[in-house]
Amino acid sequence: MLITASAPGKVILFGEHAVVYGKPAIAVAVNKKAHLTIKERQDSKLKAHIKGLDINASLDLENIPTINHEFQRGILKYVLKSWEIIQEKQKTVPVKGLDIILNIEMPIGAGLGSSAAVTVATLSALNKYYKADLERDEIANLAYQVELKVQGAASPIDTTLSTYGGAIYLSTNRKAEKLPVKYELPLIIGHTPREGNTEELIRIVRKRMEKYPNSIKPIFESIEQVTMEAREALLEGDHEKLGELMNINHGLLDALGVSTPTLSRMIYQAREAGALGSKITGAGGGGSIIAYSPGKTDEVLQELGKLEKAFQIKLSEEGVTTNIQ
Repeated sequence: MLITASAPGKVILFGEHAVVYGKPAIAVAVNKKAHLTIKERQDSKLKAHIKGLDINASLDLENIPTINHEFQRGILKYVLKSWEIIQEKQKTVPVKGLDIILNIEMPIGAGLGSSAAVTVATLSALNKYYKADLERDEIANLAYQVELKVQGAASPIDTTLSTYGGAIYLSTNRKAEKLPVKYELPLIIGHTPREGNTEELIRIVRKRMEKYPNSIKPIFESIEQVTMEAREALLEGDHEKLGELMNINHGLLDALGVSTPTLSRMIYQAREAGALGSKITGAGGGGSIIAYSPGKTDEVLQELGKLEKAFQIKLSEEGVTTNIQ
């Protein structure tokens, strides 16, 4: 039996970092996906291979060491934790080995939701394999729990989008409101090969908030206000307002200390090339910027391509899908 699953990545338009502390955020699923294939083995080995990255891992599921095994590194941590959480859910499932092959279309560590896409795809495939009969909302919740356990802190926005697709507004009460965006979003990603470490950046911002609460909490409150105004602008299709709010949001993220000279250079180059707004997307510290470029897509893409890697993305209405062969 061969099971495949695909889940989209995402970009956060507004609300990074503040969302970890209960503030709202706006994000969209994108047409860059994580594709996963699982096939049963005849032994108890869990083996994984990530295409294009020359990353391989092997683990005996009947004798998992507590430290220093290959699945404790990078994106594979999410694969193993997904397997573990499904085992906990089933409790009586016998241990069987699996071959897992991953093909990840978005750069890892780029703020494009690669870990959430991998987690949701893994859980969805394992759900089919073990006949766990988990509903979509249960997969989204379990995926959030996986990210929380691996990263120490997380928001449910990435895993929600990888599960359901579309555009969402995550409110302060943690309810995801689907936003009916009926027009094409002209979005360009500028990506630097230097990866941003999400877990580390979340810890850095947390320490900064604990040290300077009277300075950092107002920044989160300002990001909240920007995000609420951006929701209305997005629904109204107000391109100018969206761009201006995006620029403000970036300034607030810069104040949190999560930008870098490379990211800042790409952000200002995008604006000079005609983008109405540009900002970090994701945790920062490396990774990616997003440029909102109505009528200037080609110009912004060309300009960012001179500096780092750049590509256009589209909103994906489709969430996770699975197939049994």
